[in-house]
Amino acid sequence: MTVKTQTLSTTEMQAAEARSDRWKTGLALLSVYVIWGSTYLAADIAVETIPAFMMTSVRFLLAGVGMYLFLLARGVPNPTREQWRNGLLTGAVMLGAGTGGVAYAEQMGVSSGLAALAVAAMPLWAALSSGLWGHWPSKSEWLGLAVGMSGVVLLNMEHSMLSSPVGAIAVILAPMGWALASIWSKHVNLPGGLMTTAVQMIGGCIATALISIVMGERLAEMPTMRSVLAMLYLVTFGAMVAFSAYTYLLQKVRPALATSYAYVNPIVAVFLGVLLASETITGFGIVAMVVILGGVALVAVGKTKKA
Repeated sequence: MTVKTQTLSTTEMQAAEARSDRWKTGLALLSVYVIWGSTYLAADIAVETIPAFMMTSVRFLLAGVGMYLFLLARGVPNPTREQWRNGLLTGAVMLGAGTGGVAYAEQMGVSSGLAALAVAAMPLWAALSSGLWGHWPSKSEWLGLAVGMSGVVLLNMEHSMLSSPVGAIAVILAPMGWALASIWSKHVNLPGGLMTTAVQMIGGCIATALISIVMGERLAEMPTMRSVLAMLYLVTFGAMVAFSAYTYLLQKVRPALATSYAYVNPIVAVFLGVLLASETITGFGIVAMVVILGGVALVAVGKTKKA
């Protein structure tokens, strides 16, 4: 009788734990889908009165240093000198060029929805970047690359992109930097977990601060409360909450599910831009979204087959 009771108790505990994991996974997916999708509009609002690279530097200063100190207080080991170097360098490229480039493009007139569509091509650039380490795309991945790049070309024919050539260049280069640093990160010694995120955000802070100084960015006026609140949203939800959720997903679910945000973020960003910021998207933009996401899907299928 006792053994049976203990068995039932263990089964019930396992079932409760499975239900809890499902809830956590669902909330984590919702976080990376909605929060990361909304960061494009938040960045667009933040750069209204705060220069793009200055805003991005402050964002990662608060988020990166805050997370780093929190992790140290929780007993997480301090990274080694090599790990600090690797984390700062990859973070400088990933967040300095990637996130900073997107914010700059939006400051130059690229809408938040179109910026998100351009960034959706990141997996395509990642597939190409892998070739630098000898992992060239398979035939089906090359097909996906061709389709996806066609979508990028279509995207650049959208009116908002044509009217801001500097912004268009920035928003195309941004996912290239993010992709390169993401692949690079897999081949260097990093501290792991959230500590890697914290160190890379500090690297992004330093890189964007230097770019801001070189470009001579200055506050032309006191930032509006609207811009400040948008930046704080990027610090807390965009960096800390969503990154933590993404790290949880990488540990708990298949990589394909964890990275499925690449398909959802552009749709969320376009919807929020139209709903809250009166942005518009033309037929070129809609077709480009379908083609880019189709190319990303083909690359993902190609990776699965190759594996």
